[in-house]
Amino acid sequence: MGEEQKIEIEEVDGVDAPPRARLTPDVERKRDYLAGFLAETKPPLEAHAPGGELQEAVIEALKSIYDPEIPVDIYELGLIYDVAISEDGDAVVTMTLTTPHCPVAESMPGEVELRVLSVPGIRDAEVKLVWDPPWDPSKMSDEARLELGML
Repeated sequence: MGEEQKIEIEEVDGVDAPPRARLTPDVERKRDYLAGFLAETKPPLEAHAPGGELQEAVIEALKSIYDPEIPVDIYELGLIYDVAISEDGDAVVTMTLTTPHCPVAESMPGEVELRVLSVPGIRDAEVKLVWDPPWDPSKMSDEARLELGML
């Protein structure tokens, strides 16, 4: 590394423009690979599949439930860990609460179950209340953080 390298510099007034690319008439232009990709329509998801209509409808229903102490819905707060829908329309919602001592620890799972049952196409609903992993503010969406002035 002790050797010092010098960079040669040549001052010029300008450079010639590079030749323009031209297609000869007998060369066929290749089809843009993105055109087909962008035009492709995905097959419709099954209603019960992840990302399907039923799961989206259940998530919308969950977004209508607000934490009594924080003006943010339980979905944006990150309290909902999973929403699984079976082919028969049975929903299993895995959720937590901000703390085991939350004032709504007894009533919130029942409210979640009722809201999920109110979604057309849902036959049955089960709420699994879990404490592991524990909830912490990092699970909140950016929308929730913005609402609470944390961004």
